[in-house]
Amino acid sequence: MSTKRNLRYTALALVSGLITGLAPLVHAEPAPVHGIAMHGEPAYGPDFPHFDYVNPDAPKGGRLRLNVVANGYDSFNPFVVRGVAAAGVNSYVYDTLLESSADEAFSAYGLIAESLETPESRRYVVFNLRPEARFQDGEPITADDVAFSFKILTTDGHPFYRSYYGDVSEVTVENEHRIRFDFSDTDNRELPLILGQMPVLPEHYWKDRAFSGSGLEVPVGSGPYRISEFDAGRSVTFQRVEDYWAADLPLRKGRFNFDQIRYDYYSDDTVALEAFRAGNYDFRQEFSAKNWATSYSGDRFDKGEIIAESLAHSRPAGMQAFVFNTRRGKFQDPLVREAISYAFDFDWANRNLFHDQYTRTNSFFENSELASSGLPEGEEKRILEGYRDQLPDSVFTRQYRPPSTDGDNTLRDNLRTAMDLLTKAGYQVRDGRMVHRESGEALSFEFLLRQKNFERIVLPYKANLERLGIEVAVRLVDTNQYIQRVRSFDFDIITHVFGQSNSPGNEQRDYWHSSMAEVSGSRNLIGIRNPVVDALVEMVIQAPDREALVHRTRALDRVLLHGHYVVPQWHVAVDRIAYWSFLERPETTPDNGFDLNNWWYGR
Repeated sequence: MSTKRNLRYTALALVSGLITGLAPLVHAEPAPVHGIAMHGEPAYGPDFPHFDYVNPDAPKGGRLRLNVVANGYDSFNPFVVRGVAAAGVNSYVYDTLLESSADEAFSAYGLIAESLETPESRRYVVFNLRPEARFQDGEPITADDVAFSFKILTTDGHPFYRSYYGDVSEVTVENEHRIRFDFSDTDNRELPLILGQMPVLPEHYWKDRAFSGSGLEVPVGSGPYRISEFDAGRSVTFQRVEDYWAADLPLRKGRFNFDQIRYDYYSDDTVALEAFRAGNYDFRQEFSAKNWATSYSGDRFDKGEIIAESLAHSRPAGMQAFVFNTRRGKFQDPLVREAISYAFDFDWANRNLFHDQYTRTNSFFENSELASSGLPEGEEKRILEGYRDQLPDSVFTRQYRPPSTDGDNTLRDNLRTAMDLLTKAGYQVRDGRMVHRESGEALSFEFLLRQKNFERIVLPYKANLERLGIEVAVRLVDTNQYIQRVRSFDFDIITHVFGQSNSPGNEQRDYWHSSMAEVSGSRNLIGIRNPVVDALVEMVIQAPDREALVHRTRALDRVLLHGHYVVPQWHVAVDRIAYWSFLERPETTPDNGFDLNNWWYGR
């Protein structure tokens, strides 16, 4: 692609190639700005020295050793469906046009792009690139590289990118350091920010390589680290780039302080925990309540050699849940899905397995103002009324709460309710088996797991389901097999976390939209095909301000909950971390929680 002329991509060009033409006429040019907020103004001004939550004087040096519990990796390309990418590649090797702050709902500031221009309508955005921006091989980052990155990601990359950037209609390279993205007839105000999240890839490197494949050729990036060595599937080491082009930018001050970052792979979390306690790696985030209650004490903790902390955060917890694959005929009836949820006894698990550390999750946007609660009212109710004839009455008449055995309610009561729901769905018990009255087909399914320590949670659930006459299998597979089966939707029920931010937008299409239900590798793992959900997703994306976003997100949340697409699990509003005392961190923890990229080696 030449930078000597304007090049225009249309939606057709994603498939058919480049279309040449003139840049669109602009009637009123907006002024270049250093940053942009989703709603309102960004918190940091054009001359900010550094983010408030970093130590700008943090020393550079030392090595950070981390762990990954998985059965290895086979790729250094995190942007495609094929293969299992090594940890850290996306975070450390590649820079983006903009960088988001960790203490705002959604604001972004210029990284590769020195500034951006977008009108009040946000119907297009122009990025002005920094002339000093360089790839790690010394080649300059140009607008051609940005255009190439957009095209390759949306054609050969993970299907997420096609959905995420689906409202981009034209891409115009105006000169070597200036690129314009025009948007289709939409009120998708998030697009300038999420285009800023796009990793910029070197066209000169990839033009003679197959991007859609996987492999272990060390890539050329533009970020603060490069891959310096690796033991295929067992470890990967990143070395800080000494002449990193962005090192002195305000949004890089106090960040990326370690000279070296190494990830070691462990196939078993119990082994990984013991390796941490023995000093084989330096930092661990604990996700097991049992481990947190029983394994973070002893001589080294008493002496202060290892520090264990619970750090509060203000980010949404999202939804961790047992996820139904509704592509399976047996899960297409919401009565069946709801009945199955009544057999999960969270309260028993919290007392007996989790040391009472968890809170039951009641929302896909838990731990945020975006979560629905009570009965719908005001603007949220007005939105839902437009779809009343397509929604269950419970959306309007019943506050959503997952089944509980807290208080006077017992598991026996819940199983009785489950039996009633299955009866309404056309099932009955014959010879001790739950079968469909008409077809005679038994209700049976499999929990697919990749973590052995989850068996202690699933096996009691299995026993409760079997009391209803349901046939249940539990299958534990290795990480690579699990990833491939989930990508191809080859499962009945899995545990999954639908992560959320304080500013939901275009990613919601990938989670819930009908268009993604049959796209291999998409995050619509449930297989939702619901026109009301589709409409609400578009409303969330097109929210004109924060108030509208909150109301629309709550409406979406409520419809998802009353669809009984998942069996909610639990959450905790802290990050449980442990680290060896030679690591130091800033005094301020941002709203989004701790970030190791702001830490440093203290001795």
